[in-house]
Amino acid sequence: MVFYFTSNVVPSVYTIYMGKDKYENEDLIKYGWPEDIWFHVDKLSSAHVYLRLHKGQTVDDIPKEVLIDCAHLVKANSIQGCKMNNVNVVYTPWTNLKKTADMDVGQIGFHRQKDVKMLTVEKKVNEILNRLEKTKVERFPDLAAEKEARDREERNEKKAQIQEMKRKEKEEMKKKKELEELRSYSSLMKAENMSSNQVRLPTETFQTAEIQCGIMMVQLPHCSLVLVTPA
Repeated sequence: MVFYFTSNVVPSVYTIYMGKDKYENEDLIKYGWPEDIWFHVDKLSSAHVYLRLHKGQTVDDIPKEVLIDCAHLVKANSIQGCKMNNVNVVYTPWTNLKKTADMDVGQIGFHRQKDVKMLTVEKKVNEILNRLEKTKVERFPDLAAEKEARDREERNEKKAQIQEMKRKEKEEMKKKKELEELRSYSSLMKAENMSSNQVRLPTETFQTAEIQCGIMMVQLPHCSLVLVTPA
């Protein structure tokens, strides 16, 4: 059984969840999502509480009010911590959790200690706990199936992004080629126009020339040209 809570202290609602006991905590550790942030009372036994971030967010994007909700929920679900003040709560991304075969059930370590953050809960605040308790829902999820569905969706999104990138690259190459062909055609037309504007009449094309009364007759292969000269 997994308990789900809703943190609605900010406009963008967040889901918080935790296992019923240490055995369910094992499944939560195994089938967590990259978007999950893990919370636990520091150096004391407590529930493993997870906050699911929105896509694209990181641990640094968590609103302060949501952090406080998670911390109070963890403290309230610690046998010792719930009776104490100034309780430290540690939190880190699920991807930073380290589980080895020699660890006890529900026990975890960290890959990188520097990625573990901490906040302090000074004292119990019933208003926060009552608000979260009203949103509590008990479910028996298939954590493995949910994780696979999430991963499959991510793979499809990445595949679509790659295909779109290739399509854009192909389109850019096509435009570039068309532009180069246009420039080549324009250069060719310019050269042909310059050539056609030049008229050369070789001397050997003139067959006869006759001057009578100031008129010179020039016979060309396909036409006659009459030139009037001064008398």
